[in-house]
Amino acid sequence: MSTIHPDPEATGADTPHLDFAGTTPYEDYVQADVLTHLQHLRSDDPGEMVFLVTTQVMELWFTVIVHEWETAAHALRQDRLTVARDALKRSVRELEALNASWTPLAQLTPAQFNSYRGALGEGSGFQSAMYRRMEFLLGDKSASMLVPHRGAPRVYAELEKALAEPSLYDEVLALLAHRGHAVPQSVLGRDLTQKYEPSPEVEAVWAEIYADPERYDDLVRLGEALTDVGELVWRWRNDHLVATRRAMGSKTGTGGSAGVAWLEKRATKNVFPELWTARSHV
Repeated sequence: MSTIHPDPEATGADTPHLDFAGTTPYEDYVQADVLTHLQHLRSDDPGEMVFLVTTQVMELWFTVIVHEWETAAHALRQDRLTVARDALKRSVRELEALNASWTPLAQLTPAQFNSYRGALGEGSGFQSAMYRRMEFLLGDKSASMLVPHRGAPRVYAELEKALAEPSLYDEVLALLAHRGHAVPQSVLGRDLTQKYEPSPEVEAVWAEIYADPERYDDLVRLGEALTDVGELVWRWRNDHLVATRRAMGSKTGTGGSAGVAWLEKRATKNVFPELWTARSHV
């Protein structure tokens, strides 16, 4: 049996505790060993690792962002604007990190992507349950997007719940109504399982708020936090489009999606739409 001798330079009074009976407290908390052994490659191409790890990192960012937006939605329900804005501001930095994930993938040539594309089979990003929860929180609801998850009861139940709940923007509009602004009942009482559609009356409410920033300072700051989120969601969609266009051109996407054509359609749409159009009337 060999004896492990301590580093003579690491034996002073400031030496950290190095000897643990089992796994380290860091490992117990972070589960790094689990995370770093979740990569099961399906091809021999060296580029598959960066694709797989980057996609897994994206899923983790989706999870954090969903947490932040749910925190903000809950705070808005209680008229706690500071808590809501703080969560939205954190999510802006998280969205920036998420968007940066496209950088390594955007460098893939078509030949490099094709070398392991077949390993994806019918897998496609639109099947991501956590990303779908993000979209639902943004008000982009669609019951048909639950269909791919029917074989996973827990995931399906979580998505079904998210589909029926108010989106982040629904909570914002409910708060505006609570504060005395003329948000129409047709918006407040709409079917929450349906995609949010822009309202001229809501646009007028935001125009009124932005036209009097001293009176509505806290709501203007909320609107700007939401606008920051909306801008970065738009950038995410456009960066996804560019990365896909570089890697595979206009070919059909994995999982049978329309690929670039589908992403182009998505990239033209803004979330929190009246926050953008109201600016023309201030």
